[in-house]
Amino acid sequence: MNRFFAMGLVFAVFAVNPAHAVCVSVSKANVRTGPGTWYQKLWDVYKYTPLQKIGVSVSGDWYAVRDVDGDVVWIDKKLVTDKFRCTVVKSNKVTVRKGPGTSKSLSSLSPAVHYDSFKIMGKRGEWVKVKDEKGDTGWIDKSYLWIGRVNCVV
Repeated sequence: MNRFFAMGLVFAVFAVNPAHAVCVSVSKANVRTGPGTWYQKLWDVYKYTPLQKIGVSVSGDWYAVRDVDGDVVWIDKKLVTDKFRCTVVKSNKVTVRKGPGTSKSLSSLSPAVHYDSFKIMGKRGEWVKVKDEKGDTGWIDKSYLWIGRVNCVV
């Protein structure tokens, strides 16, 4: 009987709309192994980190999320938002330009490295305009970015 209760609990936790992106809205947040501060802290995530929301705790206070590496972790819902779009660098290193295109000069953000996260400010062709937490902006080819939604064009 306990096994059936546990299976029902898992279903209730993960029964949400798939591929919903949220962004970290605070300077630094930690993710955990489960939905509560008593669960083990795994690592920190930073402002503008995109996460794919895949579930909600029974209490409704925590989201189960998938990160750029495909890891599933938990984060307090007060630390994320869906009010803007964000992105993270999925490559080891990427050039950031002052405008959309390889002929544009380098931005002060260049180079961006794996896990650098940004707010999305716009798009032109294959290029995405990004802004970091300090307000600096630049353009990155979208093929180097992940936004936390499945089958979604930036």
